[in-house]
Amino acid sequence: MSIALIVIGVLVLLIILYVVAIYNGLIKLRNRAEEAFSDIDTQLKRRHDLIPNLVETVKGYATHERQTFDSVTQARTNAVNAQGPQAQAAAEGILGQALGRLFAVAEAYPDLKANENFLQLQNELTDTEDKIQASRRFYNMNVRDLNIKVQSVPSNIVANMANITEREFFELEDPGDREVPDVSFAGTSPPPGSPPAAAPAAPAPTSPPPSAPPTGSDPPGPPTV
Repeated sequence: MSIALIVIGVLVLLIILYVVAIYNGLIKLRNRAEEAFSDIDTQLKRRHDLIPNLVETVKGYATHERQTFDSVTQARTNAVNAQGPQAQAAAEGILGQALGRLFAVAEAYPDLKANENFLQLQNELTDTEDKIQASRRFYNMNVRDLNIKVQSVPSNIVANMANITEREFFELEDPGDREVPDVSFAGTSPPPGSPPAAAPAAPAPTSPPPSAPPTGSDPPGPPTV
């Protein structure tokens, strides 16, 4: 009897240790996901802080581009107020598209592109975008691992008991959606490197009409014998 109790006790202890190990693993993954999202949030706030200065700098050279400035400002406001990874990612994607249009406006002003303040803001914004992408990849990797554990057996049982749930991925819009569409202007020359347009075909030569007999001349008579 004592041996059976010892075996049962050992089994119970092993089960408890196994459950504790699963629980600790879930907590570790959840904390890493939260830490990674905190890094994303920090970089997003830095991006939001740079945008007003960027808009004001461009305004000094392109005062008539009010619609572009308003769209950037509104997109930034929506991104700041968005809650949750999916909503934030969607709002940041729209903000990225608006910034793309703003930089397209800047391309038309050589003095603006040479402005030291504009160049510094552009470089800082590019650096921030790179950090956001790195933080996003790290966050999504941890969320993937956490969600797999929450969905798998037997860790899902422990997750339900500990109220540990799946997290949302932070997926930005497709980079191609941020590109500024090409605009063609009528009457402009073709871009360099394009093949020359084919020359129009020459009209086919026409044969001259048969010469008419002289006016007033008699028609030729029959041959003489």
